[in-house]
This record gives sequence, structure tokens and C-alpha cells, in this order.
Amino acid sequence: MITVQELTPIPNIPKSNYRRIVIVGAGFAGLKLAQKLAKTDYQVVLLDKNNYHQFQPLLYQVATAALSPSAVSFPLRRLFHKTENIIFRMAVVRKIDKEKKLLETNLGQLNYDMLVLSQGANTNFFGNKNIQTHAAPMKSTSEALYIRNKIISNYERAVNLPTVEERRPIMNVVIVGGGATGVELAGAIAELRNHVFPKDYPQLSFENMRVILIEAGGSLLAGLSESSRGKAKSYLEKLGVEVMLNTMVEDYDGFSVQLKDKEPIQTITLLWAAGIKANSLLGISPEQISKNGRLIVDENNRLINEDAIFVLGDQCVQKDEKYPEGHPQVAQVAIQQASNLANNLKLDLKGKPWKPFKYRDLGSMATVGKKMAVVDLPFISFQGIFAWLVWLFVHLMAILGVKNKLIIFINWAWKYLAFDPSLRLLIRPKYIKRHKREWLLDQDEPEEGS
Repeated sequence: MITVQELTPIPNIPKSNYRRIVIVGAGFAGLKLAQKLAKTDYQVVLLDKNNYHQFQPLLYQVATAALSPSAVSFPLRRLFHKTENIIFRMAVVRKIDKEKKLLETNLGQLNYDMLVLSQGANTNFFGNKNIQTHAAPMKSTSEALYIRNKIISNYERAVNLPTVEERRPIMNVVIVGGGATGVELAGAIAELRNHVFPKDYPQLSFENMRVILIEAGGSLLAGLSESSRGKAKSYLEKLGVEVMLNTMVEDYDGFSVQLKDKEPIQTITLLWAAGIKANSLLGISPEQISKNGRLIVDENNRLINEDAIFVLGDQCVQKDEKYPEGHPQVAQVAIQQASNLANNLKLDLKGKPWKPFKYRDLGSMATVGKKMAVVDLPFISFQGIFAWLVWLFVHLMAILGVKNKLIIFINWAWKYLAFDPSLRLLIRPKYIKRHKREWLLDQDEPEEGS
């Protein structure tokens, strides 16, 4: 294993008289922090494994062909064209050497004066290897695109099968997880089944297609009010989604979903939205990690027992009287923590005391389908068409880039007026051989002699 000492420095990172802040992860927290530190007396190095920021709340619309991947992804370098103190590198961070203040990456080593971890969270399969192997998660743009291709290819395959019994497991879609992602995904797939697929595949009877949402708890959208939870369930059932509450998924072999104390469900499409787990790095001490895997921070988002390492968003747990188990793992927490840390770092330049982080709950919302959404604000809850319009406006304003906002607005207008999203393309790159090297670009096996 390569150690930090054996690595050479990442090339082309200029030396600076400013203190260097290294941010690992360009999600909501990392990106907000970098933007707020632009044109300050810090050198900021932003590292991410992708060269784009992905807007996760709308990934389900990529998965259901309502939006293109580029509409919810924004190139990071473009954001920092005019900010000389911000440096971006596409890199994978492997390890922290806290004593030497060094990061080990796939590009080489990088020293820091202050380190900010904002790597977010990944899908939690709760230790079930079979589910991890066969189910499809949706935490990234590429995973959402994979789901889109899988669903479309299923119906291209089903239309060529002679019997209903052969088609049924190919047409059925099972979603596990009753949070916002699961609810929104189930509603969007049900709308495709009800309004779009019958026109694309008139030879198939979509009465044979089941859309099933499975939740281990007793209600959907656990963080919302009781009225919103009940309304979301009734909206899904109105769309024809089978909602199964208090239901545990025990196993999945790629064909049959095994349920605790219930009959199994036959499907080749299991979409997993049942939980998340915080990402971490080598070099973090065991006492700095909570039982649920999140890193423990103080009121300033500083990692406990450290002076120069901070953690933001889903990756950290910060407890107070109102949130004894830590804040919810949602985008608003990450954004507010990043803003607070940026303000404190600016105060530090002036030698002023820091202000502790206090989370302000701005509310929660989820959409189920056309004219069907639920919104909980701190002072009011409402559902229906007005909630749906509020949801559309809030998410449109949150998207980065004027061009992306315009593209999404046009796509939404076309979809909701014509109910016919135009992105149902099955794009699958092939194996190619170059200079005696074979690169796998798709799941398809190469033809013999290719």
C-alpha cells in the first residue's frame, strides 16, 4: 500500500502566502463553502471525484426520463472562472495524515492548513450483500441514468415476450424506502405507467405492471407532519402505487424480493432508497466516529479532538438540546453549516470570536405527481396543487446556472402540458479495443470477433 511519505505532491498547485483550506467533496456543503470563501484571503483547494456538482433532489427525474443528466449536473470549473483563490482538482482522497497535515490522493499528496470534509453519504444496504449486488441505488447522476436505461430496456425486452407470465417480473418495479426519494420515484414511475408507456408499447397491457413502494416503518415521509404523510400515501394510491408499510425486505436475488412474513414479489427491478450511511476516510480515529458512522463535531463543526479538521453535512453528527441525535441528513443542514463555517473563517481573519452553528428548519416538501405535493413549513402545512407549484419554484431556484434553470423549466412545461417526456432514449456505449487494451464501457458483452 502506498503511504503518504512515498507520494509526490499534486502538481500545479501554486504556493501561496494565504492559509490553505482543502475541501473534500463538492456537494451542497462543500460547494457552498467554496463559493462563500471566493475572493478571500484563503487559498481554497476543492477536491471531488467528479468534475461536476449534482443536484440530488432531482435525480429521480433523470431516472424516469423527465430530465437529462446535464440538467441536474453543473461543471465545477465553470463556477470558479473568476476566482483566483479557488483551485479545483478531480481527485479521490484516500487517507488523512493528521500529524503532518497531509492528504493522500490518487494524484499525489496535498498539505493543508485547514481541512474540511464534506463527502456526504452513500447508499446503506444494511450489510445485505445480495441486495447490494442486485438492487439499483440512486445517489448519483450515473446511477440515475443506469435506472433509466434499465427501466426502458425492460419494456423493450417485454414487448418481445409471448406470455403475460414471462412479462410480469420484467414489467414490475419495486422501490424500497418511504422517504422523499422513494415517494417521488414511485410517483414518477406510476405516471409513466399510466400515461406514457401505454403509448410507447401498445402491445403490452400495463394493468400487469405493478409499482410497489415498501417501507419498514408505519408511515411514509417520517419527517413530515401526520397530515402530509397521510396525503402522500393517498396520492400514491390514487396513482395506482401499492404502498406496503411495516414491511421488511430480507433478501433479493435479482428476481425475487423476499419479505418478512409476506409473499415474495417477482421483479428484476428493485430500486433501493431505504437509507444512507456517511462516507469516511482512513486516518480518522475510532473515538471520532459515532455509532451510525457519522463523524462527531462540536458546535463549530470542528472534528472532536482536532484543531484544523472540520466536517459538514451528512458526514457529521452535531448534537444539541433540540437535536440530541444530530441534525437530519438533508441539504438545508449542509448548506447552513457551510455558510456558518464560512462566516467563522472570515471572522478568524479579523481575529474575532466564532459563532456556534444553530440550525434553522425551513421546512420539508415532497412531490408525488402532477398537481400532487405536500409541503410542511415551520408555521403551516399544505398539500395539493399549490404545494406542487411551491415545490416546482423552490427546486427550480435551487438549480445552479441560468441555462440549467431554463432547460428544466422547458422540460417541466412540456412534460406537464403534454405528459410525454421526450428523453426515453436507451443509450448504451459498446466495448472498444484500442492499442491492444479493452475498455468496458457498458454492461453488454462484446460480440465474438468484435
